[in-house]
Amino acid sequence: MARGTTQTQSTQTRLRDKVMDQHDIPLLGNFYTKAEVDAMVAEAVEEARRIDEASMAKHNREATIISMILGFTALALFLDGLLRILGIIPPFMHLDVNVIDEIKNRLKLIY
Repeated sequence: MARGTTQTQSTQTRLRDKVMDQHDIPLLGNFYTKAEVDAMVAEAVEEARRIDEASMAKHNREATIISMILGFTALALFLDGLLRILGIIPPFMHLDVNVIDEIKNRLKLIY
């Protein structure tokens, strides 16, 4: 069975490509082509972008939770202080910060 010219050419091309894919120069050793380097760099950049997006999403989620906790705590402490000043909540550790009695006494003196 005889081979056609296209079969011979494609076999030679495959052999040549196989030899060229090794990128082996006897004195210099193995190396990458520009296209291979560009592909590796593009893949590395895409992986870095995916990692960056994932880490930013995690950071934003955790920062939101921490901000919610701090905001709720600050609001609770503000409300506690306001209610103690107004006399609605009893003094804590005998520290009376109620100002309503003083305001009543001063208003009685004026009127």
